[in-house]
Amino acid sequence: MDNYVGVLETPCGTRLEILPKHFELSDDVNKSRQLLRRMILSALDLPVREIGPADLQLFDAPLNEWVIQQFLLALDHLVKRGVRFDYRRVEEEKIYLRGQLDLGKQLRQPPGRRHHFQIRHDIFLADIPENRLLKLALEIACKTTQESRNWHLGHELRNLLHEIPASSNVWSDFEQWRDDRLLARYQQIRPWCELILRQQTPMALAHEWRGISLLFPMEKLFERYVGSILRRALLKEASLKAHAASQHLCEHDGGKVFRLEPDFLVTHGKKRWVLDAKWKLIDAGNKRDSYDLRQSDFYQLFAYGHKYLGGQSEGELVLIYPKRPQFMRPLPPFDFSSQLRLWVLPIDLEHSCIEGIQTTNVPVAGGLKAYGTRAPDQRVRTR
Repeated sequence: MDNYVGVLETPCGTRLEILPKHFELSDDVNKSRQLLRRMILSALDLPVREIGPADLQLFDAPLNEWVIQQFLLALDHLVKRGVRFDYRRVEEEKIYLRGQLDLGKQLRQPPGRRHHFQIRHDIFLADIPENRLLKLALEIACKTTQESRNWHLGHELRNLLHEIPASSNVWSDFEQWRDDRLLARYQQIRPWCELILRQQTPMALAHEWRGISLLFPMEKLFERYVGSILRRALLKEASLKAHAASQHLCEHDGGKVFRLEPDFLVTHGKKRWVLDAKWKLIDAGNKRDSYDLRQSDFYQLFAYGHKYLGGQSEGELVLIYPKRPQFMRPLPPFDFSSQLRLWVLPIDLEHSCIEGIQTTNVPVAGGLKAYGTRAPDQRVRTR
């Protein structure tokens, strides 16, 4: 599990919590949990009804309990506004006439059953794919939660939705989930429902165990977290493309081989910037060993610079690593040539800001927006 963070739950009820090792001076579990929640919210663009001290700081529970809490709060809000009902066509045989008479079936009735009517009609029910998925996620949440507030709210909602059957085919119901205007209020709860039903989890438990296990690859989570910060900070005129794949390393026998995919490609006018995010530890004081940087990362950025920037001064190359006590400030630039330069920058995960991003001439907005999502009363440092 070196590359994964999250929670594993075993059939016997044991929970294994895997947190990012980021706070080296004080191995604080609460801070690590808060960091992981912030990164998941930003990276997966998950909707949250309220984010405050009670949610991110005082809620001292593993990741799966927090996900259950967010799902239950969203479901409670949805139930108070009213769940969606829809018409379902029913074909049946009755001794009375209701709806439409199925003439074909009625004419084929034997003489002894002509007093029965073959009818079809519509019933207004809450038995729709979206509600069935929510009911199944609610059942799993009620069975697995060990937090008292979640347990009480879950069983309260379970009583209110007792008439809705749970989904028996998760994948089919997700394919039928509609995104039209009539179900617009369901879009806020769908990501939480998918997490609970393991729709987006990279690993799942086998057999029939229904516990909640949430595992996220840390490299991908960190990469998407950096991308969310960049999207908020870039100017409106600039564009950000993740995993651009327009260039290849070389050509062979009339075709192109070894596709080059940088994490982020920023374009502003005729200039470009290539940025890569690496979840690795850097030591700015260890200059003798090249700051613990990997030569393979530099080879990778060198290829990006020549293919995406043309090897000229049309932009900058940027490597982004987590900020830590041994890596507080940007390193001096690395020059591949007189026209191709690489910057190594730290990202402050606690304040969601990239240190020294403006020195790379990346088109970010000035002031508060350029440094992420700080609170209004906090002082923004300029570098």
